[in-house]
Amino acid sequence: MRTMRRRQADEWTLILSWNLIWALALFTGVSGCGPVPAAIAPSATPLPRLPTLFLPTASPTPSPENTVTPACDLGSIETVDIPTSHLPAAVHASVYLPPCYQDHSQQRYPVLYLFHGLNYTDTQWIRLGAPRTADRLISAGEIPALIIVMPYDPSSQEPTQYGFAQAVTQDLIPAVDSRYRTLPDRLHRAVGGLSRGAGWAIHLGLTRPDLFGAIGAHSVAVFGSDGMLVAGWLAAIPPGSLPRIYLDMGADDGGLASARLLEGMLTADDIPHEWHLNSGSHDETYWSAHMEAYLRWYTSGW
Repeated sequence: MRTMRRRQADEWTLILSWNLIWALALFTGVSGCGPVPAAIAPSATPLPRLPTLFLPTASPTPSPENTVTPACDLGSIETVDIPTSHLPAAVHASVYLPPCYQDHSQQRYPVLYLFHGLNYTDTQWIRLGAPRTADRLISAGEIPALIIVMPYDPSSQEPTQYGFAQAVTQDLIPAVDSRYRTLPDRLHRAVGGLSRGAGWAIHLGLTRPDLFGAIGAHSVAVFGSDGMLVAGWLAAIPPGSLPRIYLDMGADDGGLASARLLEGMLTADDIPHEWHLNSGSHDETYWSAHMEAYLRWYTSGW
């Protein structure tokens, strides 16, 4: 088994990073990344809200007892900038807060960290529908309420070439746990990503299993510098501490061969995981179509 693992690991010589080719329209009211502020100063941006409909009443002047109060069914998005010594600038992230977060002052929430693809920003997951899908499923009682943190990765480099991983694990995560009402343990913290972001999910989830209890890698592009290290990371994690793992990819994705290699490694080592080969390609149409499945899987452990 270890010979197979070593042979498979040697095949990881170069994993291509892909530029995403589809761009969907931005959500109304959600800005792009823009200049990074110097301090931690979140600015709340509510998600788009449909107009509230009122039934006609006999009285031309509504009284308190017949005034309709909008339901608490929409979350909000804040942006934060966390100082770090590991990067030239602060770590920038968009943070989704679930419906009624401000009202339920005693409730604590699990946290999902989602990383975007190459040449995109933290707004990609917003554009793909992660917040609005979370709103719908939470309001329907189909998934538990959660916080979603979407960091901005400003580089196309390998993890060994700059300090993004350290900025996330040493600065961003502690700041999020301090600022927001999180459940600050690995069993209530998950990491996921798409394309290059899925490479970050694999890197962070396997090197820091003490921080993350679940890994979602969607259309994964494993970093070239990580390829021959994955088997060793997996072997070093005690069986009782292995994160839950979810892999998926479109059948027409150009990176399918490398994803199959990773999935084969997990299978050969009897590591529990889910593998989903779906119709589709390496684009935003594919990821947005599977957003509900992703959120249902991440929250199924909570």
